[in-house]
Amino acid sequence: MSLQYEKHSANDADAVKKTCSKYGLTTEEFSELHQRAVAAKSTAYCPYSQFRVGSAIISINGVYFSGANVENASYPVGTCAERVAFGKAVTEGQRKMKAVAVSTDITPPASPCGMCRQFIREFCDLSVPIIMFDKNDDYIALHLEQLLPLSFGPEALPPPGSRSA
Repeated sequence: MSLQYEKHSANDADAVKKTCSKYGLTTEEFSELHQRAVAAKSTAYCPYSQFRVGSAIISINGVYFSGANVENASYPVGTCAERVAFGKAVTEGQRKMKAVAVSTDITPPASPCGMCRQFIREFCDLSVPIIMFDKNDDYIALHLEQLLPLSFGPEALPPPGSRSA
């Protein structure tokens, strides 16, 4: 079964306004996330796959962070753009995010990989929007819960030190 998603142009002001209203963002936040995610692609280190990915996130405190994918000759050791951006945010004290954007050089837009979806879940409520931009500035926006249904997060685990041996 193939799922259908609404794709919009980031240059369509009415579509952007509707997206922002649906996901609790301002048009300025949407624009900033878009610009930062696209710009982050230029910093990607991807000599093996040549697949550039940029990501931008905004914390609930309004602080932005960007990241790009970083590959390694030992393929599994690479780090995705989303995890780079989240790593920056977390190490700067921002642990709750308001929105996530991802940008690639393909069309249609690509979603975060499975590992990144679970990583994002650690620092985002299931209602957080994930906005995925393609090479033509078209985008698809979904709630994290749509990308990672039936997930578990930190609230599902016992607090550190509460388990008896």
